[in-house]
Amino acid sequence: MNKNIKFILNYFLGPVLFIVLSWNLYSQLKSQKDLDDQINIIAQSYKSVSFYFVIFLMFLNYGIEAYKWKKLILPIEKISLKKSIKSIFAGCSITMLTPNRIGEYGGRVIYLKEGHRLKAIPVTILGSISQLLITVFIGTIGIFVVKALPEFDFQIKSLPWLVENVLLIMSLLASILISLLYFQFTRLANKISKVKFLSFVKMYNSTLSRKELFEILFLSFLRYLVFVLQYLIMLKLMHVEIGVFPAFWLISIFFLVLAFAPTSAFIDLPLRAFAAVSLLKIYSDNIAGIQLACFGIWLINLILPAFIGSTLIFGIKIFRRND
Repeated sequence: MNKNIKFILNYFLGPVLFIVLSWNLYSQLKSQKDLDDQINIIAQSYKSVSFYFVIFLMFLNYGIEAYKWKKLILPIEKISLKKSIKSIFAGCSITMLTPNRIGEYGGRVIYLKEGHRLKAIPVTILGSISQLLITVFIGTIGIFVVKALPEFDFQIKSLPWLVENVLLIMSLLASILISLLYFQFTRLANKISKVKFLSFVKMYNSTLSRKELFEILFLSFLRYLVFVLQYLIMLKLMHVEIGVFPAFWLISIFFLVLAFAPTSAFIDLPLRAFAAVSLLKIYSDNIAGIQLACFGIWLINLILPAFIGSTLIFGIKIFRRND
């Protein structure tokens, strides 16, 4: 690539991205209704150890994801856990500008060598599929469990059968299809790579054994548990009194709904709040508390990592000498 173009990308793209991302985060925050009141209430919770534990869980969550991505990327490029963590946070910042978090892939691979970036996209997608599979599978179980609870049955007994079971049918089908896609991903990717302009999709069979696929799934499951624990703690902090058992399964359905819903950064928080209130109001009439819990998790899990990632992107060099 022309040296002048590389110079521009290295020394101007990072700062420009930082400015765009910072403005994007600021705009999202300012667009929230009753922002000052919400921030004041959440700020009061800083006196609680539980609030800092939720923040710690965010770093644990992305630490697990960084370790998972480091394992996936190993046959393409050996990177340190530190660089992997930087890549994950960089992906968090880019994803705020794109629908359905597709920008995450581009944010991650910029920390890899120039010749390895396209090759890394398939394994990055594979990691996302593993997380989606866990979300859909546990969410499907959650539907069965919650439907058996008398409180939930009272809420839905007047609905038509199809409306009552449409999410269950969708999630069952999705569980099967995503499982097939995940465990056959290497074979599928290698077939796709035979198309000339998609040759970069070729995977490495030696790194995608059945055992390692289950290891990646286990790491995704650990992340899932961290997500649920964050919501359970934040709901408790906001005085939303729901038992741990029903709350766990309602949150699993909440994640399932978010996985199916097309979204973008600007409607992500309203969608989360609406879905959470629709599910949790069956057990609690503290609507404001439910909304505040969603707002707090949104700040901690999305805005804070995006801010960290934007500061990392500020000084990144897209092209290095050894590239």
